[in-house]
This record gives sequence, structure tokens and C-alpha cells, in this order.
Amino acid sequence: MEVTHGRGYVYLVQYHIVWCVRYRHPVLTNEIEEDLINILNKIAEDNKFQILECNCGKDHIHLLINCSPQHYIPDMIKALKGVSARLLMKKHGEQLKKKLWGGHLWNPSYF
Repeated sequence: MEVTHGRGYVYLVQYHIVWCVRYRHPVLTNEIEEDLINILNKIAEDNKFQILECNCGKDHIHLLINCSPQHYIPDMIKALKGVSARLLMKKHGEQLKKKLWGGHLWNPSYF
């Protein structure tokens, strides 16, 4: 693991984050998982943090994130979950709405 040098400080900040599909329905098929990983990597790039590892189950996702101390975790999660849900519902809405209702893809919590 490599530490990052900032102006007057050194850091290595990594978070293991897990969140689940609403109602734990197994809707993350291989096709949706592939799109989800691409979307999450784009969001991370746009927000200047890195996703080191990304593993999906059929009803949950694990991320290992590397970021600076200035990143606020709830804002990162909000960006990751909000944008990914919107884009996945737009692209795979018919398939997802068969198992999910109310227009929500993710549970509101994360660990």
C-alpha cells in the first residue's frame, strides 16, 4: 500500500463500503453488474477518488475506496448510489421494475 503525500501531511485512507439492493431482491445480473461497475468507476473518476476493488453479489455490492481525507463519506455514497440508481433504472428499468417497486434500487443504508 502506498501512502500519498499532501502539502504538509501523509495519508492512506481506504474504506470498505457495502450496500444492498432494496428488499434484498437478487436483481444484479451479469449485464447489470457490468454496467454498474462502469458507472461507479466513472463517478469515482469525476469525484477524484478511486475504486480499488468492486465485487457484486446478486443483491449487494462491496467497494474498496481510496480517497483523500477531504472527501466526506456520505457525499461519496450519495453520488455513488444516486447516480448509479438513476442510470441503471434508465437503462434496465423494465427488468428492474419486475422485482422492485417504488422506483428505488438501493436500500437507504450502507455499511
